[in-house]
Amino acid sequence: MEFITPEQDRWHTVADDQPVTPAAGTLLSWAQWREARATWPADLKAGVVFPNDADIEELADDLPRLDLVVLQFPKWTDGRAYSQARLLRTRFRFQGQVRAVGDVVVDMVPLLARTGVDAVVLRAGQSVEIARSTLGFFPSYYQGDVHQHQPLFKREASAGAAEVTQ
Repeated sequence: MEFITPEQDRWHTVADDQPVTPAAGTLLSWAQWREARATWPADLKAGVVFPNDADIEELADDLPRLDLVVLQFPKWTDGRAYSQARLLRTRFRFQGQVRAVGDVVVDMVPLLARTGVDAVVLRAGQSVEIARSTLGFFPSYYQGDVHQHQPLFKREASAGAAEVTQ
């Protein structure tokens, strides 16, 4: 998990009232991307800030042209972007960076990682050190996730079957 601070972010946004000029490291809003994608150079990867109330399938055809998808958490209790992240990783096999922004708190970090988010911008006042430590709280989980697809009972059954055949 990468913890991003605004000072060290290599991506730059374009204000809504400014013209969009294709350049490396350009992070566009969903509206800006929809306007620019037809003329965006095919060999220049972009980043898109995707709203959490939109259907992630709308972005599917554009994913090969993106290096970054930023998912928004307007409130830490709003989990729609978790589903978007999981779909990006599992259904659409997106290999670029999936970043969580907004009201992202330390307690969310393990679930963000399990759903496919690999970078976060923590809410002001949150500790990066504590957030990092949360990633090691549990050695494994019962449910499957984007990294380990099988639930624990299937993993254990497979391990038991392997031991019997040896």
